Amino acid sequence: MEDLLSMTALDLLKGYREKQFSPVDATQAMLRQIERCNQVVNAYNLVDAETTLSSARESEQRYQTGNIKGLLDGVPVAIKDVFLTPQWPTIKGSKTIDPNSTLGKEAPSVAALRHHGAVPLGKTTTPEFGWKGVTDNPVDGVTRNPWNPDKTAGGSSGGSAAAVPLGMGPLALGTDAGGSIRIPAGFSGLVGLKPSFGEVPHWPASPFGTLAHAGPMTWTVADCALLMNVLTEADCRDTNAVPRRNIDYLAAIDGEPEELLRGVHIAFSTTLGYVNVNPEVEQAVRHAAELLQSLGAEVTEVAPGFDDPLAAFGHLFYGGAANALRGVGKKQRLDMDPQLVAVSEKAAQLSMLDYLEAVNERAALSERMAAFHKKYDLLLTPTLPITAFKAGREVPEDWPSTRWPSWTPFTYPFNMTGQPAISVPCGFDREGLPIGLQLVAARFNDAAVLRAAQAYQLAAPLTDTRPELFYAHTAQGGQLEANP
Repeated sequence: MEDLLSMTALDLLKGYREKQFSPVDATQAMLRQIERCNQVVNAYNLVDAETTLSSARESEQRYQTGNIKGLLDGVPVAIKDVFLTPQWPTIKGSKTIDPNSTLGKEAPSVAALRHHGAVPLGKTTTPEFGWKGVTDNPVDGVTRNPWNPDKTAGGSSGGSAAAVPLGMGPLALGTDAGGSIRIPAGFSGLVGLKPSFGEVPHWPASPFGTLAHAGPMTWTVADCALLMNVLTEADCRDTNAVPRRNIDYLAAIDGEPEELLRGVHIAFSTTLGYVNVNPEVEQAVRHAAELLQSLGAEVTEVAPGFDDPLAAFGHLFYGGAANALRGVGKKQRLDMDPQLVAVSEKAAQLSMLDYLEAVNERAALSERMAAFHKKYDLLLTPTLPITAFKAGREVPEDWPSTRWPSWTPFTYPFNMTGQPAISVPCGFDREGLPIGLQLVAARFNDAAVLRAAQAYQLAAPLTDTRPELFYAHTAQGGQLEANP
């Protein structure tokens, strides 16, 4: 079973085709792993084994008859509990939503998974309405880091991030309006891609507006590219989606590292010119930059030259939080995350001119980065300036600010610009907590970040290293113990 749990989606597809094992075998193994590990990390808030296994059996039958469906037939996928699923409720971590209502509707990403034969494993935890960079909510409680359950997994796609390293699914869906794919990917040691805005259709429209992106969270860059081939399927319900470009992202990353990096000019900055970074994080990312240079990339240490856009981002993002709570009455708000209520009520006092000033700053930042990428193909930074901190907190202990964006300065600028940005594991700190590097490209050059990320992962793979909890077994009394 351990072999099945450690396989990538591409490994599973190969095994299915060669009849080494079936989608039912893989799905059963992952459901057992969820049963063992979820009690520790709280990655899933909904698991419906009967529905999941029914989907796996349908896939198994298709392999037996030679009628394979799409690109992901039989591959189990975890779905963040903000995506509408017709078979399951979508409650977004909120007591304000009927826990029994499915609405009978399906998000574009979920529809694309179905069209390609994927097996839905369940819904993964999120902070209420996906509003912050850690994962806890009034319905499901706290989600914990797979490498150290005392620490946060990050957020808002924290459940998806906790699931993948532990073998509770090789692929997961996330959303990202300020770093919510890349933050938990960085803290939890997996690959997370925020695609260019409009590249992956997303519906219903997020309350966070054009800051919000849907994207893949995976164990490997290759699986990330595979899942992008699925998620970019056209869906007319997203009026912000760009015309389909039909890029084969998996083919785009085919090659040796030197080939993938040939002629690539990378700007490298550990600070963006204004961020204080943990020395262990800085050292790990600097080593990654040196490795990319040794593989043939031209690496120049230079910041893109913009000031911290935190205030403008706050107006845009917290304005979105206020939008999310627009129809929630006073009595219902008593059952909500009090900090979400506080930021939304404060944002509701913003004037139209305050908001438009933030829109103007966003436009200026987008213009600056577009010009920057005329000279540099990629920007390389840390994903986060710190490693994971204590679970159940919005900010680290003794942190100078009370709000999560203050420790995510490398992620939110690129939600404002709509650029593709990927987080890839690049090492561990002295406590064994993951460190991530971020690669950013010009808008709609998603293939560039995937190619460079693949080159790095091929040259410095950490994919054989799993959390200790991955290998745990259940002892008497239901407690998990590490295998000897």
